[in-house]
Amino acid sequence: MKSNWKFTVVMLIVALSSAIAQDAKTKYPTMAPLEQYLIADRDAEIALARSAGPMSISSNAEVLVLTKHGYETAVKGTNGFTCIVERGWSAGIDDTDFWNPKLRGPLCLNEAGAKFEIPVTVKRTELALAGRSKAEIFEELKAAYAKKELPAPEPGAMCYMLSKQGYLNDRAGHWHPHLMFFVPEIDPKVWGANAASSPILAIEDPIERMTLFLVPLSQWSDGTPGPNGMD
Repeated sequence: MKSNWKFTVVMLIVALSSAIAQDAKTKYPTMAPLEQYLIADRDAEIALARSAGPMSISSNAEVLVLTKHGYETAVKGTNGFTCIVERGWSAGIDDTDFWNPKLRGPLCLNEAGAKFEIPVTVKRTELALAGRSKAEIFEELKAAYAKKELPAPEPGAMCYMLSKQGYLNDRAGHWHPHLMFFVPEIDPKVWGANAASSPILAIEDPIERMTLFLVPLSQWSDGTPGPNGMD
C-alpha cells in the first residue's frame, strides 16, 4: 500500500513484478458503477467492519457504512474505536487496484487513529462519488493538506486489520492480519522498520505527510491462524 495508509501499504508490499502491475493498470482504468462498491446488506457491512478487530473491542465500536451518498454512522460506539470498510480509492495514486470494485479493507481504529484516518477516507470517498478522476482526487488531497483542512496523525494513532474476510487486492486477497501505526513523517530506521528480519514494515507517505508502520500478527480476529511467512 503506497501513498495512503491504511490498507494501501499492504497493496504495495504484496505487489508482484512490474510486468504484472503494468497489465493490471488497464484492468481498472476508471471508476466502476457505484453499485459495485456498495454492500447491499447493511448488517453484512457492519459485521465485516467489526471483523477488523478483536470482538472485545469492535463489538463496542462505532461503525460507518458506505451509502450512495458517502459514509454514514450505522452504529454509535461507546469505547472510542471506529470500524469501517474502506474501498479501493483509499489506495495510493500508483496502485493498480485503485478503482477495483471488489476491494474491501476492514479497519478498526482507536480514537487517535479515527481522528486522522476517517476524515481522509470521507474526503476521498466524497471526491470519488463526485466523479473525480484519480489524478484529480490526489490534487485535491494535496491542496487540502496544504490548507490544513485534513489532520496530521496524533500520538498513539493506530488500527487493527485482522479481518479474514477482507479483500485487499487481486494478488493477495486478505494478505496477513496486522496492526498499523500512523506517525508524522519520520525515518523508518528509527523504528528499525524494513531492516532484514525486522517484523516491522514501513511506508513513507508524502501526500498524507506521515509514515505508516505495519506489524504482521499470527492470527485473525476470529482466533484462527494467519498465513505462514511473509509475501
